[in-house]
Amino acid sequence: MGEEDYGIDPKVINRIAEEIHQIHQLGVQVGIVIGGGNIFRGAGLAKSGIDRVTGDHMGMLATVMNSLALQNAIEKQGAKVRVMSAIQIHEVCEDYIRRRAIRHLEKGNITVFAAGIGNPFFTTDSAASLRAIEVNAEVVLKATKVDGVYSADPVKDKNAIKYDTLTYDDVIENKLAVMDTAAVVLCRDQGMPIRIFNMGQSGALMKIIKGENIGTIVQN
Repeated sequence: MGEEDYGIDPKVINRIAEEIHQIHQLGVQVGIVIGGGNIFRGAGLAKSGIDRVTGDHMGMLATVMNSLALQNAIEKQGAKVRVMSAIQIHEVCEDYIRRRAIRHLEKGNITVFAAGIGNPFFTTDSAASLRAIEVNAEVVLKATKVDGVYSADPVKDKNAIKYDTLTYDDVIENKLAVMDTAAVVLCRDQGMPIRIFNMGQSGALMKIIKGENIGTIVQN
């Protein structure tokens, strides 16, 4: 969304696409789970009176729109991209099938996982954790608007402390706003590390791939 009030900011999506392409050129296998909050957010729609299940389905479709936009932006950089959706929408993208997704990654295709997990009441965070585990990823990279996890909102509290490392239980017990609890528990049970970083910082993604201590790492 960038500086826009709604929708997709071309400058932002093109920069993100460029950074993804740069790490892909290093030989990194990249799977992406994308949200839809810039268009529709299911929980928000539910608060406005829309049935929660209907709202979540609208949110899933919003993630498909974002996935197609990101696919187009990355392909303009010269990489091959496949969008796989958890809900059937054959005219615009493939169905998500685990073995096919792994094959895409092995062939060097950037793979975008759309529509969450295909069920209401589950967030995009849960989808990211699940897909990462299913395709045997090394780490979940959680792109946010802050450069890690803090003890309090750093915008509101100047004394907020940034954590370099946390355990899964630290996040759950202290109710830290990293990912939703279900997603963190899933990663904890499968030993999947989570690194939280600020995607708004140009070059942060490449620094992580090169081994720099960017953001906050959550692991056992």
